[in-house]
Amino acid sequence: MTKAQPSSRVLTVGLLAPIAVVLIGFLVIPVSSLLRSSFLPGSYLMGGSGFSLTHYVKFFSDPFYRSVLLETVVDGLIVSLICLVLGFPTGYSIARLPPLARRWRMIVVIMPLTLSLVVIVFGWMIILGRNGFVNSLLINLGILSSPQQLLFNRTAVILVLVQQFLPFMILSVMSVMTQIDPVLEQAAANLRANRLVTFKRVIIPLALPGILAGFSLVFVLTISAFITPRLIGGNRVAMLGSLIYERIMTELNWPSGAAMAFILFVSGLGFTAAINTLAVSRFMGGRRHYAH
Repeated sequence: MTKAQPSSRVLTVGLLAPIAVVLIGFLVIPVSSLLRSSFLPGSYLMGGSGFSLTHYVKFFSDPFYRSVLLETVVDGLIVSLICLVLGFPTGYSIARLPPLARRWRMIVVIMPLTLSLVVIVFGWMIILGRNGFVNSLLINLGILSSPQQLLFNRTAVILVLVQQFLPFMILSVMSVMTQIDPVLEQAAANLRANRLVTFKRVIIPLALPGILAGFSLVFVLTISAFITPRLIGGNRVAMLGSLIYERIMTELNWPSGAAMAFILFVSGLGFTAAINTLAVSRFMGGRRHYAH
């Protein structure tokens, strides 16, 4: 037994080494560089060296930036909740289909992800334009008497973001539901549990990891989006991703943009950590409740 322990440790290290290299190369090093840049005084054009909290102090002392951060988080929660309401029944129904039918439904779900984001956004701009499909349909139905401005508002941004990130929620739920044996639902029905009780006490506890994984993924993707808010929302909808893009690419103020990006990174990381903590506690609690 004592001779087997070193070999098992070597095996463990060998299995963890690839993911450690990936995390260090694509997460730790870029984030460290981002953090270092955020403490530089001045801007990229002005140069400078040293250590300064100027950009962080300016961000949190300015009501505009605080409101943009709050609106970005709120928009992320709204988009995630809408995707959950729409994606859970869709993922559940696909998971319960026969393998061949499930494969075709998955192709339909994944197909929007194969298109360029710019193509999707410009397509929505045409659909929601003053002479677009939605205005023409509403006018023909007699709901509107003249074309309305459906673009450049927060509702349009949320709509497009939901369409973009809904497949991630569906796939997260479906991947978990396919591993849940339908016999468990039949057993609950045999014990005279109605559909609501079965859904609450059997399906939700078992599918909770997929639900929370999809929710946190959609949230992180939403708060970091910048193309959709910029093109669909214009100057009327401010999200932190758009401000970071403008600060770095337009103003060439890399330290300030790095500080805003790190604040956004910490916000997303904190939310993900909270979701993971909730997933562990609720999932284990649901499993214990189901076992009893």
